Amino acid sequence: KIIIALAVYLASLFAANTLGLKIMPFILGLHVSVAVFSFPFVFLTTDVIGEVYGKRMAKLFVLAGFIATSLFVLYSFISLALPWDPAGEWVHASYNTVFGISLRIAIASLVAFAIAEYQDVISFFFFRKWFGETNFWIRSNLSNLWSQFLDTVLFMVIAFAGVYPTPVLIRIIISWWLFKVTMGFLYTPLSYFALRFLRTEQV
Repeated sequence: KIIIALAVYLASLFAANTLGLKIMPFILGLHVSVAVFSFPFVFLTTDVIGEVYGKRMAKLFVLAGFIATSLFVLYSFISLALPWDPAGEWVHASYNTVFGISLRIAIASLVAFAIAEYQDVISFFFFRKWFGETNFWIRSNLSNLWSQFLDTVLFMVIAFAGVYPTPVLIRIIISWWLFKVTMGFLYTPLSYFALRFLRTEQV
């Protein structure tokens, strides 16, 4: 069952990093990435794993995500650097557009993920000591409130500082953060389903 949880975790992470290139309109003329639908699963999964298996296993999930993302970035750069065969020219431009992630954005993604995810694990167990082992939804959402903010700020600042004017960048950060936190809250019932699913193994 923990392998299934790892599959959901990595699938959500890769979906956010690839499908997240698409943006959609948001309130007040702002926009958000479609990654807001998959990325909250990343943080919720580590909370669930930490609740059932402990902090060490949650940190191993984060490490697995970091290694997998690093390898994906490396493979992307290798693939983009290799020459094209004329038979594949029909998809050349689109392929490079989708997978041609700049080094700056790749670094931003890795740094934000590693720091925010580890902070999520640490803060989740901090709130567990504070609230005890009950009220999982409160502990999970409080830790996500902080870690999602950290992830959004780190990624946007590293990737886009100097690209967007500071006031615009701040508005984007706030809108993305609020939307990710909201989606995480709406996904909370799924985390209880996951807890029940994984705990049947522990009985």
